[in-house]
Amino acid sequence: MKSITASSALRLATVALALSAAACATRSGTPDMPGAFTLTSSAFADGTLMPVKAAGNNKANPNCIGENVSPPLAWSNAPAGTRSFALIMIDPEGRGGLAVDHWIAYGIPATLTGFAEGETSQLSNKYVGGKGTAGVGHYMGPCTPAMNGYHHYTFTLIATDLDPAALPPGLNRTQLLEQLNGHAKSAAGLVGLFGRAQ
Repeated sequence: MKSITASSALRLATVALALSAAACATRSGTPDMPGAFTLTSSAFADGTLMPVKAAGNNKANPNCIGENVSPPLAWSNAPAGTRSFALIMIDPEGRGGLAVDHWIAYGIPATLTGFAEGETSQLSNKYVGGKGTAGVGHYMGPCTPAMNGYHHYTFTLIATDLDPAALPPGLNRTQLLEQLNGHAKSAAGLVGLFGRAQ
């Protein structure tokens, strides 16, 4: 039996450790950076599949196969001076690449650190509802067309120096970003995948 030298054993251990770390990163999505402003969900890791119940439930659209249960969201380490947050959820591949705005919310008080599962499936006094592509101000889940690959549902949480009551309801994404210009302090992102074969 061939013996393994100490240097060979060390190399093997290093490779095994690297492979293990890579596997963990793949399973859990993007690794956290200590102290960074982060947005997470206990329902899915960054870059992984969203649960089916989070998909839209518009019965008139056969692509909406879920229950429209908004995923739980949590954030931490907002920058100093944050007075409110804005939260945008878009599908950049939607409408053939023209994008679909699934949820536009703002005026979220800086004291808030997240939303519970299902909490934003309807309007709430915890945020000001904007206007997504469907014309509503609450969460609207994925309605990904079949055989269209995975779409990247991108949640962006923006820390702002604006008072929570500074902006009127009903702003669309373009209008909101115009209002946030000069008031955005930092942002945190989270991507959930969704798609279906049939």
